Amino acid sequence: MSDVTPPGPVSPDALRGVLDGRWAPVRREVREQLREVDPVPAETGPLDERRARVTAELRALAASGRPRLGFPKEHGGGGDVGGAVIGFEMLGLADLSLLVKAGVQWGLFGGAVQALGTGRHHRLLGPIMDLDLVGCFAMTETGHGSDVQHLETVAEYDAAAGEFVVHTPAPSARKDYIGNAARDGRAAVVFAQLVTGGEGHGVHALLVPIRDDDGNPRPGVTIEDCGIKAGLNGVDNGRLTFDRVRVPREALLNRFGDVAADGTYTSPIDNPNRRFFTMLGTLIRGRISVAGGAGAAAKTALALAVMRAERRRQFTDPASGEEIAILDYLAHQRRLLPALATTYALHFAQEELVTALHELQGEEAREPDERAQRELEARAAGVKAVATWHASHTIRTCREACGGAGYLAENRLAGLLADIDVFTTFEGDNTVLLQLVAKGLLSGFQHDVEDLGTLGMARFVAEQFAGAVIERTAARSAIARLLTGRGEAAGTDLLDRAWQLGAFEDREKHVLEGLARRLRRATEPDADPFAVFNDAQDHLLHAARVHVDRVVLEAFVAALERCPEDAAPLLGRVCDLYALTVVEADRAWFLEHGRISPAAAKEVVTTVDDLCKALRPHARTLVDAFGIPANLLDVPLLH
Repeated sequence: MSDVTPPGPVSPDALRGVLDGRWAPVRREVREQLREVDPVPAETGPLDERRARVTAELRALAASGRPRLGFPKEHGGGGDVGGAVIGFEMLGLADLSLLVKAGVQWGLFGGAVQALGTGRHHRLLGPIMDLDLVGCFAMTETGHGSDVQHLETVAEYDAAAGEFVVHTPAPSARKDYIGNAARDGRAAVVFAQLVTGGEGHGVHALLVPIRDDDGNPRPGVTIEDCGIKAGLNGVDNGRLTFDRVRVPREALLNRFGDVAADGTYTSPIDNPNRRFFTMLGTLIRGRISVAGGAGAAAKTALALAVMRAERRRQFTDPASGEEIAILDYLAHQRRLLPALATTYALHFAQEELVTALHELQGEEAREPDERAQRELEARAAGVKAVATWHASHTIRTCREACGGAGYLAENRLAGLLADIDVFTTFEGDNTVLLQLVAKGLLSGFQHDVEDLGTLGMARFVAEQFAGAVIERTAARSAIARLLTGRGEAAGTDLLDRAWQLGAFEDREKHVLEGLARRLRRATEPDADPFAVFNDAQDHLLHAARVHVDRVVLEAFVAALERCPEDAAPLLGRVCDLYALTVVEADRAWFLEHGRISPAAAKEVVTTVDDLCKALRPHARTLVDAFGIPANLLDVPLLH
């Protein structure tokens, strides 16, 4: 049996020191700025007023100089990529419309100009940082979102004029859902199929003016307003259509592909697929930032719900005659505390992601490491998917936990729920992102796999991965015997950190090996490679998900190893709750594959109950440790 010893009291400041981590000064500075923000954005009234308010907040943010933090020092920035991502993440505690609009301007638009452009474009970074040039990131089209490689917008070079002609050839090629397009944007980074001399060179990005100085659409540019959305109505999403719009040859963001005056195309990367994925890889900061912003929104929701649950009382205790705080009910603890534990776990995984990004793209970055870049892209995809799904589920749970009060706009939860919903599909649809993660696991992050079709991928798996499957079988079986043996004989110690880590690692290996065996069938005579891959989609997604679970648990354990002695017992119990919540959710797999006994499976449930009870006295401390400014929690729900 697992003995859940309740942890002793800990100050929120001690936990905050662990949570704030490397970029604690940035977090403190942003908290001070957020003390001036209205906690309840006005969701009623004219749409223009809502947008104008967020634009004013964006200008105040620009005036503070904080958006400069992530840009290179030689262009007037702060050279702190990690600090910029953390600062962006913190905006999620306040207004997600402001977070998204800031992300579009400085993360996507400015980030693309910096990462994909060269010196002739970098002169624009000053105006971009200061908000003198407001821009859009025009990638997604009506007909293609996730499949960026097959966008339909065309940029064909006219050598006689020395210009590119940007054109929308069909309704499905319309740029859709583009932030900053409907109202404020003056230019757009437009992703299009590059054509020179009748030859296509794949998707590239060009800087295209879309409005004149008076705010009117430029000739050939049609701008439509997406109108009222389910959430994020402070962001002016629009649609862009181009009717043979001409831009100078220099408008091409030419770091990875350039066109000479005579139309000759050159690139430092010969392989078109590798070039394409390298270009997209430089924009990974946006995906990491979205995961962090979603985590911040989940923290705000949990703080509101936990504080409400401590104050709200329902039904009388026969022994005392007093009404009972709803957080004292195990059912309510079960709703909030596992979500709180997972939020902590994802926070530490996010911190590791930001650190890895900073080391690869920051001012002090080491020499380019393609494998490290690929691993970061896959990890960012996985954490983004899991973090945004978690945030959406958690905020909904918190809204429901607060009853009718949670449904009122004045109490923030309804607005957070509406705003967070789209996070699961922008910066990459979560299901597609998990497929990317699984593909990276199967391929070992080798760039040449991008050249392979479905059959080629299957053959690669068969040739490169199958041997490893056989080699690992003995080791995996040994782990399995250890896990199951404990369950039957000695009694599983579910709180043993080594057991938790071993269980997560073993599950990941087994699922991935099973997936490889399924995909090998695509190489058999008369096999339909697409059908084999399509039939294995459930397995593919499960492999990616259990990989992310293992990464997140290891990040939490690493955080425990560096936390101060007084905070370790409490954080250790939070880590236990995260780990066993994951095991409980996937008990069927652990049972079906003999990793735990039926008795141990039942014990998982009772241990999660015991952990919730043990952490109940610390629930307020755990949310106070987030350091959310008091004005952002000053809502009628808590009065």
